[in-house]
Amino acid sequence: MTYLEKVAGLGELSLVTVDPDRHAALLHGWVTLPRNSFWGMGSHTVDEVREIYAFVDGLPTHHAYLIMVDAEPVGLFQTYQPEADPVGERYRVQPGDVGMHLLLSPDRRLARGLTNVVGPALARFLFRDPSAQRIVVEPDVRNHLALRRLEIEGFTLDSEIDMPDKRAQLAFLTRDRFEANHPSPA
Repeated sequence: MTYLEKVAGLGELSLVTVDPDRHAALLHGWVTLPRNSFWGMGSHTVDEVREIYAFVDGLPTHHAYLIMVDAEPVGLFQTYQPEADPVGERYRVQPGDVGMHLLLSPDRRLARGLTNVVGPALARFLFRDPSAQRIVVEPDVRNHLALRRLEIEGFTLDSEIDMPDKRAQLAFLTRDRFEANHPSPA
């Protein structure tokens, strides 16, 4: 287990490093759902999903985690160093930038309110590293739910950029802005 946080009203939220062999079928089930079409893997086979996450697992700059609530998988969280990713070729990377991708796919029982608590928990995880100063995201410009969620979480929308597989909305969340909106418990 990489990270554990007790979340009021939800339970224990934890991050577990993706094991490509063990988790391929679970991830395949999520990334191929029509509601997760913006993930861009809707037509992938289980083996292709396994290969992708084996590749990610081998990179020192990119990491993939299962998001668990009380030991039940509810989503996929990926982090990356923007300078080692195609997004880093499309904006001026600053020291302390850290990129993330998020896919939530909880069962109906856990869906209510999950997005309200997962975003801040993941930001706390990323900002545990004192060198992390800004979270970078680049969702598809057509993903209006994700864009609305980013604004709610305090991200500043920046320019649109052309990624290899999508037109993306660049957005940033600084450590200072996050901490101002989510003060540490005393």
